[in-house]
Amino acid sequence: MTGKPYRLPQGGRLIDRARKVSFTFDGQNMTGYHGDTLAAAVLANGQRVFGRSFKYHRPRGVVGLGSEEMNALVGVGEGSRHEPNLRATQVELYDGLVAVSQNRWPSLKLDIGALNSKISRFIPGGFYYKTFMWPQAFWKHVYEPMIRRAAGLGKAPEGRDPDTYEHMHAHCDVLVIGAGIAGLAAAEAAQAAGARVIICDESPRFGGMADLSQGTIDGEPQLDWVASRAALLADAENVHVMTRTTAVGHWHHNHVMLFERVCDHDPSLLAKGTPRHRLWKVRAKEVILATGALERPIAFANNDRPGIMLASAARSLVERYGVSPGMKGVVFTNNDDAYLTALALKRAGGTVAAIIDVRQGTDSAAARDARNAGIEIIPGHAIAGTESSYGGLGINGVKIAPWRKGQGRVVNESRIVCDFVAMSGGFNPVVNLWCHNGGKLTFDSGLQSYRPGKHHDRIQAVGAANGTMDLAQALAEGYAAGEMAVKATSSPMSRPKVETAQQKPLEPIWFSPATGKYNEGNKHFIDFQNDVTAADLELAQREGYESVEHTKRYTTFGMATDQGKTSNLNGLGVLAEATGKTIPEIGITTFRPPYTPFSFGAIAGTLTKKLFLPIRRTPIFRWHQAQSAHFEPVGQWRRAYTYPRAGEDKHAAINREILAVRHKVGLLDASTLGKIEIKGPDAAEFLDRVYTNMFSTLKVGRCRYGLMMNELGFLTDDGVTVRLADDHFLMHTTSGGADRIAQWLEEWLQTEWTQYKVFVTPVTEQWAQFAIAGPKAREVLSKLGPDFDISAEGFPHMAMKEGKLGQYPVRLYRISFSGELSYEVATPANFGRGLWDAILNAGAEFGIEAYGTEALHVLRAEKGYIVIGDETDGTVTPFDVGLDGLVSKKKADFIGKRSLEQSFLRSAGRKQLVGLLTEDPKEVLPDGAYAVRSVKDKPPMEMIGQVTSTYYSPTLDRSIAMALIENGRSRMGETLSFPLEGKVVKAKITDPVFYDKEGSRQNV
Repeated sequence: MTGKPYRLPQGGRLIDRARKVSFTFDGQNMTGYHGDTLAAAVLANGQRVFGRSFKYHRPRGVVGLGSEEMNALVGVGEGSRHEPNLRATQVELYDGLVAVSQNRWPSLKLDIGALNSKISRFIPGGFYYKTFMWPQAFWKHVYEPMIRRAAGLGKAPEGRDPDTYEHMHAHCDVLVIGAGIAGLAAAEAAQAAGARVIICDESPRFGGMADLSQGTIDGEPQLDWVASRAALLADAENVHVMTRTTAVGHWHHNHVMLFERVCDHDPSLLAKGTPRHRLWKVRAKEVILATGALERPIAFANNDRPGIMLASAARSLVERYGVSPGMKGVVFTNNDDAYLTALALKRAGGTVAAIIDVRQGTDSAAARDARNAGIEIIPGHAIAGTESSYGGLGINGVKIAPWRKGQGRVVNESRIVCDFVAMSGGFNPVVNLWCHNGGKLTFDSGLQSYRPGKHHDRIQAVGAANGTMDLAQALAEGYAAGEMAVKATSSPMSRPKVETAQQKPLEPIWFSPATGKYNEGNKHFIDFQNDVTAADLELAQREGYESVEHTKRYTTFGMATDQGKTSNLNGLGVLAEATGKTIPEIGITTFRPPYTPFSFGAIAGTLTKKLFLPIRRTPIFRWHQAQSAHFEPVGQWRRAYTYPRAGEDKHAAINREILAVRHKVGLLDASTLGKIEIKGPDAAEFLDRVYTNMFSTLKVGRCRYGLMMNELGFLTDDGVTVRLADDHFLMHTTSGGADRIAQWLEEWLQTEWTQYKVFVTPVTEQWAQFAIAGPKAREVLSKLGPDFDISAEGFPHMAMKEGKLGQYPVRLYRISFSGELSYEVATPANFGRGLWDAILNAGAEFGIEAYGTEALHVLRAEKGYIVIGDETDGTVTPFDVGLDGLVSKKKADFIGKRSLEQSFLRSAGRKQLVGLLTEDPKEVLPDGAYAVRSVKDKPPMEMIGQVTSTYYSPTLDRSIAMALIENGRSRMGETLSFPLEGKVVKAKITDPVFYDKEGSRQNV
């Protein structure tokens, strides 16, 4: 409804009446003031309807104060800068802002979708589970298209996003989330003790609800105390102050994600190159939650109509923005705090028809102040329904009736003329972040809400977030938490003196009965956005959905974009009354990140366009370029394929590099190998579960080659793992598999083996790593001046040592992928280029040459070493490639063990790894060439296997290949046919180890 403007002639501490701002809402030109929110400015212009509900398309107005707002969701901006589903209560007004309402057609005033409301009795909660099941043929052509058209609330932006976004990483001693009174006190105490502090708040300014609350601190208004503490923190060198920043999630070991809205309040900053949003990833030693509490509504008939809002929201409109919620209102409450709203309205010149209090006794200080201000108080009553003559676009009165807890019916109904209602059913501590990482809750009967209980992480809750609503106690908790977080040993900071009126206890009310067709609760809204009513929750109970989690999914209460911030507790209260249980017996649903939605741009950060999948380069990349190396992609890396010299083609270059390794010494940049540190008291047991072979028996300072299978028993990766300490391992993976394996390990730890105390840390890019391979490798290392023994006896094959090579800190491994005497040396990435050059200088007299990935592959194929992805295709087991000895027979369990025991994975006819020697030594089979049982004039021909790797070996002066062939190991010496285009190549099956089968060359 658009009507008389509601801007008050004076007041509004946050707005600057000298700075007018022009904007549009649904194409209508409007004006506001600098400092307004979009919600306040639109209301000030007389527009009370902001959107339509999801299912019934009922008209909805502003309900909340900030991030809890569920009705006034709008789209802001145009074209590629349009962002949907923003809360109008948090959108800061700026000149030229363009906003549109959502989920309506053709307009807010007349929405065709509102027809759903007329048939609401036939589409209650859970109706879709029954309706869309039959007939089956309807799903594809009727139900699915209809659901897809109805899904979603906002409109996606058009075109490519022109703005930039950033990711920031930070560490701190203390992270304070929330900058109200308790949060500021905690930050001040931690700062005074010398801690590095980050304090953030989702609002543009600090103070929380201080400007809307009673009481003084050290004889000053709370806002004055807030201003002085905010200035102190802003000036402190050890404090980082962040406004417009929401903590969206809390994870293991105090990893917290903060979403900062950098330019949303001032788009002109975008033209200067300022990122629109930043996503901060913060690791804090201690976290202090000062996130406050959210007011909850009360369920009464048609409690969702525009003009009905939370008392705190009404008070905020009046005192912060100079906007009245309407011309004449009532306050409906069960607690003293809502009386402050009535008094604020009265001071601003508004008309308060009455305060309707469900409690019988109204002798509190707040009640006395209200009576002295001439406001009528009606105790022991509740709203039984609202009236509207505007087609549901507003209200013109409420019906009230005497109320007693458990009465269950309405008697002696009377009417009050009004056009708005400010309601308050109490306050819920904001415990979302507390619960994201396993925090437990306890039910507080005084609050009639949940508050923080136990937590395994170093995290504290203070103030209203801890259920502490008393100003003095909240302030004391804040200071104590800040001191405890830094374990301050000096005497505590002096506590300021607080004066505030004491409030009387609330009386819980979850459902206010109605008369007539509404007495069943079918228009008593619990979840406003998803149109979930009290009747829906009761229906779920009758239909057997006794678990609160099942009820949540059946009815969708608490599943809207607000994540049940105001609806969850009310829903639990209704379920408790319907079942005769207590709220703790009902239980509570799970809080999951994010706390509020945030932009996909912030999630992506800079990883878009050319940076979406950036090319990764090793510390030696520039050297490779200077040698005119040919590169090949390996995962996201670019690795040197070969180094052709003048007059050489790439084949000649590869052959030269291979022979250098076999006869002299070669140097390979192996920095791309996946490197994952696995640390913790359960690291060894964890690796036993991950690998097919045993790692808990590996000694410190030793290396072991391991195989990994997936759950199906098929090879997924391999590599050498080193034991650095009893609780510390370094796992090497394939270059292309490093990220995948790290994620896979985390998945097992977080979903299956949650009892293990293990850290998985990818460190691939932190280390440069080089292979020094060939008969002269030990001489080269000796010239570098190692500070440890590298003799054959002092440093045997599959050993590891840490120390220095000259001036370079290194981890040196005696491992070989070439079959030659070989070492792999790792050094921190910033030392990489220096060590590379030093190795080349030391090896010059021995004829050292750099070799690339193709030479590496030929060298390993000569030795019959497999490569995951070449010799495996997702259906290959360790037995198929002849690595039976690496599958433990002692371990009780490991990933894939049960699958590997299935008979068909050991049955005759499976393809097995073999070697191939072509009849013509110069003929090199192509990769993937099929071996057939018999050659025919034309396809189809029965395939019995395929080539997995094939090369020309200059060492053997002939071609070699590896292949997976049916029953291959039993066919040694047999000649196979490989039909190619225009010819048939014949090759004899041999052992896949073509060179130095005894391993004498690597063990010297």
